[in-house]
Amino acid sequence: MSQFEERVKAHLVELEQAGLRRTLRAPRGIDLSSNDYLGLANHPCVVERMSAAVKELGAGSTGSRLLRGQRECFEAVEHKFAAFKGTERALYFSSGYLANLAVLSTFCEKGDVVYSDEFNHASIVDGVRLSSAERVIYPHGTVPDAKGFVTTESLFSMDGDFAPLRELAATGATLMVDEAHAVGIFGDRGSGLIEETGVSKDVFVSINTAGKALGVSGAFVAGPEWAIEYLIQRARPFIFSTAAPPAVAAAIEAALDVIAAEPERSARLRALARYLRQRLGMPESDSPIIPYILGENRRAVAVAERLQAEGFDVRAIRPPTVPPGTARLRISVHANLTEEILDRFAKTLETVCRDFS
Repeated sequence: MSQFEERVKAHLVELEQAGLRRTLRAPRGIDLSSNDYLGLANHPCVVERMSAAVKELGAGSTGSRLLRGQRECFEAVEHKFAAFKGTERALYFSSGYLANLAVLSTFCEKGDVVYSDEFNHASIVDGVRLSSAERVIYPHGTVPDAKGFVTTESLFSMDGDFAPLRELAATGATLMVDEAHAVGIFGDRGSGLIEETGVSKDVFVSINTAGKALGVSGAFVAGPEWAIEYLIQRARPFIFSTAAPPAVAAAIEAALDVIAAEPERSARLRALARYLRQRLGMPESDSPIIPYILGENRRAVAVAERLQAEGFDVRAIRPPTVPPGTARLRISVHANLTEEILDRFAKTLETVCRDFS
């Protein structure tokens, strides 16, 4: 065994001993863990349009968009998404991770200062690291005294709480907002918390994942014309990535059509989120992300495994995804659930937690 292999295997043992080793596990049971908040991943309209587009456009794009990977369907869905967000233009990336890397590593230069919420997603953290800017981490959910760039999630992915967008907008900083878990759910159009809080004119760009409430994949950066054009010219994650399969664009267009035609989905989702939080004795909120803190890593894993055995697909979240000592179940509410299912889940969760107290 080489020294390199020994080193890696020793790290794996350390993870096992700390209760931090992960396991790949396919979906099984009632979905209370995915980000398919509106249930669009299997919506007939979305599936049918994607299937038809595969037959027409093929399975792959065959190159980056600056080469042969460009398609009219990408421009069409970008135009549609920009209108959805109320911005001049939007640019599609193959993932939200790439979109955040692109925004932060392209616009933030040497001599700039980027203020980042301490609970921001890893893609934001890595994007700032890739830039040449100075990074300042500010306490979660607060408003920094900032005159440079400020980057935040609008709905935080692990704690399910909301950023103080109005207050952040009032600082006058160049505000970059990740709407990954809010787009499709909040606002009259469903475009996100930027719309709902009325701060559109104060946001430089937003990053909007299409693989969560929209049920497909990839992400859009939405903002002014000049900013999007600059990303096309300079953003390495865009320039050097093979374009997504063209059929994905058709599926996203279908998802946007469903969101416009069926606003009751988001209303139902938010009502169910409030209902489950009440059943669990948690503070009132209509965020579909509910963190159920269990503290110790192994306890979180054990509770999740028991719930899975009872037919509820809930996953344990542990460090480094969340701070040490805050291992949890990250419960996701979906529009296609029922109060009866949530009642059964809440009762089962109470029993299981008591068994592992």
